[in-house]
Amino acid sequence: MNPIPLENGKYYHIYNRGNNGIDLFYDVENYNHFLRLYAKYIDPIAETFAWCLMKNHFHFLVYIKETDEIDITKLEYSSTDKPKTVKASKQFSNLFNAYTLAMNKRYNRTGSVFQKNFKRKVVASENYFQKLIYYIHNNPVHHKFTEHIVEYPWSSYGTIISTKETKLQRQRVIEIFNDLDNFKQYHSINQNLEEIEDLIIE
Repeated sequence: MNPIPLENGKYYHIYNRGNNGIDLFYDVENYNHFLRLYAKYIDPIAETFAWCLMKNHFHFLVYIKETDEIDITKLEYSSTDKPKTVKASKQFSNLFNAYTLAMNKRYNRTGSVFQKNFKRKVVASENYFQKLIYYIHNNPVHHKFTEHIVEYPWSSYGTIISTKETKLQRQRVIEIFNDLDNFKQYHSINQNLEEIEDLIIE
């Protein structure tokens, strides 16, 4: 069954895992290349609030821009044919296809890297939004990759608590938690995620 297309002006939890549970990332360059492709294909059409790359899956919290918010001069396509309309779902597919091609070439493999049809859940309330940010950042702790959120290098947590230049919606994320101290405090406590169980995966 084909998934519902991403709609402009809505917030989504975007996630997926490796095909048949395989790893998506084997070394530092894999993570960096995926993020470069994300900037190429997704930054022009979406605002990113949180992300985390795990060894065999990933999570993003994004806002899909309205059509008039998209700077088409910065848009990258997977082919030389410019589409008649900009579709967010297609841009994500372009990202995953580009990464798959790179991985297949580098590791002399064939076939899908990602599970078919990336998952998407609409995020419709501020409470969900806040808890989902925590869930995404806490993923490495939950899966026992690290003991503390701040220690994991492949998530947006480190960017939010830093002052380095970023396209991440850092200030808007901090405002959701009132200020940076509250953001850090919220992430230091185990949160009850029962209310957003339908927005998360294991």
